[in-house]
Amino acid sequence: MSVASPFNGEIKLKKKHLSGCIVSIIILILIIGISAVVGAVTIPPGDVIAVLSGNGDPTYTTILLGLRLPRIIEAAAVGLGLSVSGVFFQGLLHNPMADPYILGISNGAALGATVAMVLGMGLLGTEAFAFATGLVTIYLVIALAKKGSRIPMTTMLLTGVAVSAFLSAVISLMMFFNNHELSNIVFWMMGGLELVSWKQVAVSLPVILAGVSVMYIFSREMNAIVMGEETAEHLGIDIERVKNIILVCGSLVTATAVSVSGIIGFVGLIIPHITRLLVGPDNRVLVPFSAVFGAIFLVFADTLSRTVVQPVEIPIGIITAAFGGPFFLYILRTNKSLT
Repeated sequence: MSVASPFNGEIKLKKKHLSGCIVSIIILILIIGISAVVGAVTIPPGDVIAVLSGNGDPTYTTILLGLRLPRIIEAAAVGLGLSVSGVFFQGLLHNPMADPYILGISNGAALGATVAMVLGMGLLGTEAFAFATGLVTIYLVIALAKKGSRIPMTTMLLTGVAVSAFLSAVISLMMFFNNHELSNIVFWMMGGLELVSWKQVAVSLPVILAGVSVMYIFSREMNAIVMGEETAEHLGIDIERVKNIILVCGSLVTATAVSVSGIIGFVGLIIPHITRLLVGPDNRVLVPFSAVFGAIFLVFADTLSRTVVQPVEIPIGIITAAFGGPFFLYILRTNKSLT
């Protein structure tokens, strides 16, 4: 007579998640491969392989290695970073509508980019200012929301909304007085990866991966915090320490992403929800799946942005909103746990 082990269900669940993760990674690789092939100039798959092996046509080599590949890698990194940050911010703020931009980081970065454009500081100056002001904004929000040694999440959320609204007004005022840079500012705020080079990838990719990795280390603690701070305290978790680490890492990842891509909406909002519906709320599983799904979504969206209306590029923020808005409304209508 065989006795069912209580661990059989958990083992099957782990195998299921592992299989799902492998399938997701394969899909990501396929999307990356398709993105490398299509564009204003179609590069046959055989020539893509030849270029990557160092024996390709010089024209194809320039297009693939100089333009497409850094852009594809950056799209995957930004999608990954925004999705994981969205998972943690939604859990930390106990708000299903939270995304990486909700604490004012995006408008803070946008203000820095606007100042840099008005001053004519070029691409690197724009990215540096966007990154710096994004971090300054989250520091300001935390400082204003802090009560003693504690950071009440509701207070912080409202503070982020207020600071974001104020920064938006400042940006609008600067746009009003600097019409000569209006198109550049608007285009940057709609998001785009058309100017990404290997230099941007080399700077941003390690920061995003490091921030995501540190947040993932605290997945178990976040599971307890989502259940309630009192429960987490009973389990011996230093809640304020975990909050600070996640806020700093999430803000760093978001500021880095915004500095190279502009403001790309809905990625950090809908991808965590879609993933949660597929794999459940356990952050130990939810985070890696969200990372892969976010990378898939943004590489796909960026591919559409540069191929739908050739040779003109549609800002990637328009593509993500076109998919994200209706899909999020569908989730709200069909999943009562979000309302």
